[in-house]
Amino acid sequence: MRTLTGILGALCIASAANAAPFADPTRPPTTAEHVPGTGSTQGPRLESVLIAPDRRIAVINGQQVVVGAKVAGGEVVRITESEVVIRSAESEQTLTLVPGIARTPAKKGRTQ
Repeated sequence: MRTLTGILGALCIASAANAAPFADPTRPPTTAEHVPGTGSTQGPRLESVLIAPDRRIAVINGQQVVVGAKVAGGEVVRITESEVVIRSAESEQTLTLVPGIARTPAKKGRTQ
């Protein structure tokens, strides 16, 4: 009887775990993600960068772009390892791969 109760309990737990709405952590966010407190959606978002000897490709809002491509009301003018620069008639916008993280130069000197 204990074995049967244990098996039924394990099955209930397994079925509940399968029904749980887990988000895929590797899935990029949707392009119309809501910005809390603003009532608006985000602008262009840099999701990925591929740099190879013969090409530079960025993924912005799920769309693959290269230098010279039109996106977000402007033209892609530069693609680096961590950012993409989009220039429009009014302004220049820099999209960073990991927003909020600034690159700082390494300190020179001896390490121990």
